Amino acid sequence: MSLGLVSTQFASCLFYQVSRVELISLRPFVSGSRQAGIGSHEVKCVSDIFIWCVVGEASKKKKKKKKSKKKKLTQSDPPRVGITKLFPDGNFPEGELQEYKDDNAWRTTSEEKRYIEREILNDPVETYTSIRRAAEVHRQVRQYARKTIKPGMKMMEIADLIEDGVRACVEENGLESGVGFPTGLSLNHCAAHYTPNAGDTKVLQDGDVLKVDIGVQVKGRICDSAFTLSFDHRYEKLLEAVKAATNTGIREAGIDVRLGEIAGAIQETMESYEVEIDGKVLPVKPIENLSGHTIGLYSIHGGKVGKSVMLVKNEDQTKMEEGEYFAIETFGSTGRGRVVEEGEVSHYAKRGDAPKVPLRLTTAKSLLRTIDKNFGTLPWCRRYLDRLGETRYLLASNKVSFRTIRRCAMSGDL
Repeated sequence: MSLGLVSTQFASCLFYQVSRVELISLRPFVSGSRQAGIGSHEVKCVSDIFIWCVVGEASKKKKKKKKSKKKKLTQSDPPRVGITKLFPDGNFPEGELQEYKDDNAWRTTSEEKRYIEREILNDPVETYTSIRRAAEVHRQVRQYARKTIKPGMKMMEIADLIEDGVRACVEENGLESGVGFPTGLSLNHCAAHYTPNAGDTKVLQDGDVLKVDIGVQVKGRICDSAFTLSFDHRYEKLLEAVKAATNTGIREAGIDVRLGEIAGAIQETMESYEVEIDGKVLPVKPIENLSGHTIGLYSIHGGKVGKSVMLVKNEDQTKMEEGEYFAIETFGSTGRGRVVEEGEVSHYAKRGDAPKVPLRLTTAKSLLRTIDKNFGTLPWCRRYLDRLGETRYLLASNKVSFRTIRRCAMSGDL
């Protein structure tokens, strides 16, 4: 690997209330060598056994049994406890809130804007509950992944570790709740959209930079959030730059804010950092042809009108509006700051606007039924079909109208 060609990613899912901007599933994404782990401690329990006896006669004394306090249910390790069992009242954590300020502060008290939001979302309480549930699952699985992923692990092993946790914690139930999209595990110069499939033999190495992109969905509301892991201290500043750029994008976002202005703020923050690698100082550049995006219902990219939050200042006057969901995603590089599509496709999704075309192959019809039942318009990958027991699906998939999310990895000369 050329040390000059690495990229990192941080992404967070947020959505908007009229009165405030709410950031979902946020915990600090602090990555880097010796910072990637989550602290832990060990608790040891010791039991004392009391024996009552009287020499020469049976004891009539009996120890009064203490009423045992019901222990609060906690998450297991690895995470396998359903999140609704940990929050039985249905009140899931809100996450970090970004209040409106300055010229936009009036939105906090505007009854008219709150009414518009209620009309757009139909049922804001249900909507926010769904995304907060997905976000809390993401947070708990993410914490486990950060402390567990280590050099020497295979990509397939890492993907299963994460997705098994998501399925258990979100209490997978068809399209009602489950994995939001295939887990992204993009290494080094590969910036995004790589996930392993059967036969993948890639192994995480000590000097690798790994982008981990995890998706969780509840009732079609998708939590899309990513973090970067590195076990080499040389890349700490690179990770710090991308984290700071993501937080800048979140802070600047809000209803009526123009997308081009958010991009400018992200770029300014990213480019304020430098990375020293083997005595050579390299500027950190935002990747200009990757972006954040809106998230629709059961649609990871878009919704009715897809919008993009670029990472380089531009003249886009499009505004963020009430009821929209955005993933603020930033990518930093020590290379050129551009990506190319490379490698085989690993992410697929059924087109929501696909025309109805008669299918002649029985296998194609069967595959389409499987996809409709299990994924709908949510992204999927080949190992998901393997998990469902589908076989000989490669030919059938050529006959069904899909769209690729991108090539398996947005990669190449960064």
